[in-house]
Amino acid sequence: MKKKYLYSIIFFLGLYSCSGFLNQEPDLQISIDEQLSTKQGVLEAYAGVYRNVEAILSGNFAGYADALGGNITFTPFGTQKNIIVPQNIENVYNFNANENDLDFEDYYDDWYKVINQVNLILERSVDFSFLIEEELHQLKAELLTIRALAHYQVSLVFAQNYNFTADASHLGIVYVTNTLIAGVDFPARETMAATYILLQKDLEDALLIYNNTQLLGGIEKSYFNSMAAQALYARIALQMNDWKKAQEFSNTVITTSGISLLPKNTYISEWEKPVDAISETILEFAAPTTTEGSVSSSIAASNFSYTNANNYADYVASIALLNLYEPQDIRANMFLEKPLNTNINGVLLPINYNFTKKFQDDAGTLYLRLSEMYLIRAEANARLNNNNLALNDLNIIRERANTAILNNTNTILENIFLERRKELAFEGHLLFDIARYQKDIERNSDCIAIVCNLKYPSSFYILPIPFSSISLNQNIKQNEGY
Repeated sequence: MKKKYLYSIIFFLGLYSCSGFLNQEPDLQISIDEQLSTKQGVLEAYAGVYRNVEAILSGNFAGYADALGGNITFTPFGTQKNIIVPQNIENVYNFNANENDLDFEDYYDDWYKVINQVNLILERSVDFSFLIEEELHQLKAELLTIRALAHYQVSLVFAQNYNFTADASHLGIVYVTNTLIAGVDFPARETMAATYILLQKDLEDALLIYNNTQLLGGIEKSYFNSMAAQALYARIALQMNDWKKAQEFSNTVITTSGISLLPKNTYISEWEKPVDAISETILEFAAPTTTEGSVSSSIAASNFSYTNANNYADYVASIALLNLYEPQDIRANMFLEKPLNTNINGVLLPINYNFTKKFQDDAGTLYLRLSEMYLIRAEANARLNNNNLALNDLNIIRERANTAILNNTNTILENIFLERRKELAFEGHLLFDIARYQKDIERNSDCIAIVCNLKYPSSFYILPIPFSSISLNQNIKQNEGY
C-alpha cells in the first residue's frame, strides 16, 4: 500500500518525466497504470494537471510579458535596497538569454510534462469504464483544451508571432498528441501555420463533446467548460491572425455566457476582494491549498503582493504604464502606492512604488475574463474593416473606465492596442500584443536592463529552445539568432 500511494503521488504531482520532455521513466509505468485504474485515481490525475497548469502560469511567466513589454519595473531588494532585476527573469529581461543559461528552461519543460500527462490520460481513457459517458466526454474535452492551452503558451514564448512571415512558414513548436518514448520518438517543430491547425483541431474536437459536467467539487470557474474553451479559442485565433474566428468566438462568449462586465461603481472593490474571483471571470485557476484549507502559494505572493514595508514582491507598475491613465480613469486607482526605502546614490530614501491591486491576498491565477473578449472582438472587427463595430466595443471598455468615448476610427487599431495595455496590465499580454502589432519594444522611463529597446523584427522577441531539449532530439531546430 505504501508503494502504491507513493507512485500515485509521484504521478499526481506531475513528476512523470525529467530532463526534457522526451525522457520517460520506465520504472514509473506501474504507477501510471495503478493511478488510472480507478475513478478516484483518474480524478486525482486530472486535478494534478490543473494544479500543474496553475503553478506554471503563476511562476516566472506571470511577469514576463509585462516586464519585457514595459508595464513592469522592480522593487528594491535585500538589505542594501538596490533596484535589481529579479534573478528568475534576469537574462530574459536583459534580452541576454541563451540556450545554456535560460531562466525559462523549466517553463518549456513543465508545459511538455503537462502535455505528456494529458496524453497519458487520453490514451488510457478507453479503459475508463468506471466513468459514465457524460463524465468521460467532459474529461476528454477539458484535457484536449488544456493540451491546446499548453502548446499555445509554449508558442508565445518560443516561436515568433504568426505574421512574422507572410504565410506563417517559420518555425512553430513541437506539437505532441501522443506519449513519446525516449530514444524512439524524435518529433520536429511544426511551422506556425501547422501549429495553429493543430491548436484548432484540439479545440474543435473538445467543443464537440463538452457537456459541462463538473467532475470535481469547488468553484465552477476553476475548470474549463465549453464557454471557457471558446474564450481561449478567441484569444488564440486573435494571436494567430484568424480574425473571423476571433470575432466569432469572442462574440459567442459576450452574448451567451451570462457573464457581465464589471460595473464602473464596483470595479475597484471587485479587484480588492481577498480571495473571490472578480464577477466577470471566465476562468481562474485556483490557488493550491493545504490540508487545513489555507492557500499555500499564489500568483500574488510570488509576484505582486504588498504586505508591509519589509515584506513585498518584486513587480510594480512602471512609470510608462502609470502615465497612460488619464486622471479621471478609474483604473488609475488600481494601485497600492507604498513608500519603500531605496538606495539612491548610497542613501536610503523612501520612494513610492505602485503595486497592482489585481493580485493581492489569496486570489487564484486569473486566465480569462470578459473585458478581454470585448477587446478581442474590437480588434478582430477592426482587422476585418468593421470599424464602427470595433469602435463600439472599444468605447464600452473606455466608458466603463470613465474615460471619454472616441468618435472616429482613424486610429482604431492603435487605440485598441493602448486600451489593451491599460485594461489587461499585469495579466500577461503586452509583449505578445507588441509582437502581433509588429511594434518595437520601447522601455525607456524606468528600464534597468542592459538593452532596454528592440526594433521589430528581432530574434530576441522570443527565447531559445533549451539546450537540454535540443541535445535529446536532433530534429528540433534552434531559433534563429541563438
